Amino acid sequence: MSLISYVINGISLGSVYAIIALGYSMVYGIAKMLNFAHGDVIMVGGFVVYTMASGLGINPILSILCSMAFCTVLGMTIERIAYRPLRNAASSLAVLITAIGVSYFLQNIALIIYGSSPKAFTSVVTIPSLKLADGALTISGETIVTIVACIIIMVVLMLFINKTKAGQAMLAVSEDKGAAALMGINVNGTIALTFAIGSALAAIAGVLLCSAYPSLSPYTGAMPGIKAFVAAVFGGIGSIPGALIGGILLGLIEILSKAYISSQLSDAIVFAVLIVVLLVKPTGILGKQIQEKV
Repeated sequence: MSLISYVINGISLGSVYAIIALGYSMVYGIAKMLNFAHGDVIMVGGFVVYTMASGLGINPILSILCSMAFCTVLGMTIERIAYRPLRNAASSLAVLITAIGVSYFLQNIALIIYGSSPKAFTSVVTIPSLKLADGALTISGETIVTIVACIIIMVVLMLFINKTKAGQAMLAVSEDKGAAALMGINVNGTIALTFAIGSALAAIAGVLLCSAYPSLSPYTGAMPGIKAFVAAVFGGIGSIPGALIGGILLGLIEILSKAYISSQLSDAIVFAVLIVVLLVKPTGILGKQIQEKV
């Protein structure tokens, strides 16, 4: 029964990674850049809910909605100020360095406001735990909500991409920005929308992560953000289903490694998986090999 419990916890953690990985996959698939500040948007989303729900006593659902709105604006602001001027830079290294700079900027703003000591985060999930097999197996409310939320987000996002004009515009921009612009598509607006969606999802992921692991600090989003990037690469960066598969598999690998190998080596095992994937299948599980035209 313990194995089943570990698997469920792994799927729950993997669902959080999958939601975060969506931000990486969407931005890379459309803008062809890696937003390494994405993990810190998770932290910002968690602190918004912490401030509103715990500090001001505002309804948790309203706090989550406000957190999503705040992170949406934050994501669009980061894209407009930090990334858009560098979109046509000669070297992609400039964007990477800028992303790291934005990450440290958000962390230090949080340090100034909240300090370095971790804050106790009160779970926003009110669903009771589910007991199975005469109480031998207990599934927490946070686990249930996280898995269900991940499934709903994936389905809605796939429908949005494939069934709406904005989603079709994203697909067009991901294929060829120049051709999309000639067809009348607002490339800047489409990329800004991508950052907005990814940042809103990061806020949700931050709330779910902090509800399952009730601690919040300015560095909360750093490691989950990196692991979610590993999940995105694992599943095939740029692929939405790949983000789901990569996130779930990575969550399972991490939890099972902690349970059966070593809790101290679990992170090393996670990153070893990335190395193996890059050696065996650099494009990831669902990634496609892109032929460069000369």
